[in-house]
Amino acid sequence: MSATHTPPRPAAAATTPLSRMTALARAELTLLGRTRGALFAALFVPLVMPVSVRAVSEDMDLAGAGLSPGTLVLPAAVGFSLLFAVYSVLVGAFVVRREELVLKRLRTGELRDVEILAGTSLPAVLTGLAQCLLLVVGCAVLMDLSAPSAPHLVVLGLLLGLVMSAALAAATAGFTRTGESAQVTPMPLLMVSMIGSGMFAPLELFPDRVASVLELLPLTPVVTLVRGGWTGDLSAYEALGALATAMAWILIAVFAVRRWFRWEPRR
Repeated sequence: MSATHTPPRPAAAATTPLSRMTALARAELTLLGRTRGALFAALFVPLVMPVSVRAVSEDMDLAGAGLSPGTLVLPAAVGFSLLFAVYSVLVGAFVVRREELVLKRLRTGELRDVEILAGTSLPAVLTGLAQCLLLVVGCAVLMDLSAPSAPHLVVLGLLLGLVMSAALAAATAGFTRTGESAQVTPMPLLMVSMIGSGMFAPLELFPDRVASVLELLPLTPVVTLVRGGWTGDLSAYEALGALATAMAWILIAVFAVRRWFRWEPRR
């Protein structure tokens, strides 16, 4: 009597880093859609804040700084989207997923650490990107702005801002203890950036020494590149300086994530 032949088991479908991150991003997008507070911060706040900037700009001597209300509001709108739709949302996402042991479980599978961070960040980053594009077009049309003089600087500033916001969010999450405190720990960067990164007031209106310090803030090079790309007034030296500052902050954030990011709840 011949032995019973057991058919071979089908091989497991091979996965790639992109497919793994995409699957994680889809799950993260579903969770984000169920979080009303995060949705409000991501979708509503960045659309309202530029109105405040427009109102404040009426009391400024923008012409003396070589600017117009449009060239103040448009980069500010991009900054607000990066701060609220990407940075603050991702701080909460990283902390909550850590406290719910989601990150710990993900690390036991095929996903690598960088894939977990990237996949978790992807929905917020894409939301921020779409919102930035919408705000840029809206500001340009409503405030009668001409086409950007150096569009490559606008694109470069936006991409650097998205990467920096995600990296800083992961770094901030490493120092955030609970989901409740995740509503507080992003506030210092939010406040400092809104006041000192040229969003409510251009750096040209500050004293030179103060402006030199404010140029080193994380979001300042992003605002500088977007505004300079639109006006065409940014020299090659200034553009390289903004690029170097942005890259330095990204590297600092990556180092902080590698050093202090926590994958398990604090006990």
